[in-house]
Amino acid sequence: MKTSSRRLFLAIASCSFAGAAFAQTVTLKVHHFLPPASTAHRNFIVPWCDKIAKESAGRLKCQIYPAMQMGGAPQQLYDQVKDGVVDMVWTVPSYQAGRFPVIEAFELPFMVQDSERASRGLWHYAARNATAEFKGVKPILFHVHDGSLMHTTKKQIKTLEDFKGLKLRAPTRQGSKMLAALGATPVPMPLPQAAEALSKGVIDGVMIPWEVVPAVKFDEVTKFHTEAAPGEPQMSNTVFLFAMNSAKYDSLPADLKKIIDANTGADQSAWVGKVFVDDALPGKKSAEARKNTFYTLPAAELKRWEAATASVAEEWVKDMTSKGFDGKRLYEEAKAASK
Repeated sequence: MKTSSRRLFLAIASCSFAGAAFAQTVTLKVHHFLPPASTAHRNFIVPWCDKIAKESAGRLKCQIYPAMQMGGAPQQLYDQVKDGVVDMVWTVPSYQAGRFPVIEAFELPFMVQDSERASRGLWHYAARNATAEFKGVKPILFHVHDGSLMHTTKKQIKTLEDFKGLKLRAPTRQGSKMLAALGATPVPMPLPQAAEALSKGVIDGVMIPWEVVPAVKFDEVTKFHTEAAPGEPQMSNTVFLFAMNSAKYDSLPADLKKIIDANTGADQSAWVGKVFVDDALPGKKSAEARKNTFYTLPAAELKRWEAATASVAEEWVKDMTSKGFDGKRLYEEAKAASK
């Protein structure tokens, strides 16, 4: 082959390889802990994946594995994505108690006022203060849910005194401290385990949001529901993370990275916060359809609960300060972002 012809052949081959690389389809393995009927799966993860597929003309795809289908426990999801076992996860970082203390500010009692605004604020707060906690993953968004309330099997909670003797499932470390401050015995466990624990009488109730009630059938295993009045601060909340393995993101072509980046950040966090708020009403209606009993706390009683749990935030500030953070500043920043 003549030199000129050989060069032309190599140039054409190079272009072909480049075109093939550009046209590469990337399938992301996405793992989470709730069933396909959940708000997170139906109204957030699937639409997010559909959006990046559309914007990439099908070159970015998701293979979603709900309900821990790829194995392990919910507490292991963060390390699964960090270690590259999966490409993306939706998880509760605080299922690993104490590992992510900075973002726990949003899980303190009566911290969140508005879930959509708090989710947006959480993204900015984490970007400023928690990058070291999430080294090794690329956060796509952070969010909170529609606010936890008390759901019990045999006894309606109406006053602070009613917590005595109750064993209640707590979602996070700060949730456990809140329930203990109210007088209950906290039983920490990931959400998927709670329904069975209720049905077997291992626990007397759970602190969860309305949104998740139908997906895990809590309307069937609990009979009493106690909530704050509209406009009042939420009793409790939980921080959620949707994240990608850093090495997987780094391996993407530049144009696909741009699509991921365009679907990352504060706006996406606020969107998911609103998704969870919008799904609260169907959850409550599912309990109403079963003729369950509801109780709205009077403002004076709610103030008693707030006073009883004030020490939880004070302890968190002291703990963060002892770790070398400005605990008071973090608390005030989270409070402003949450409300």
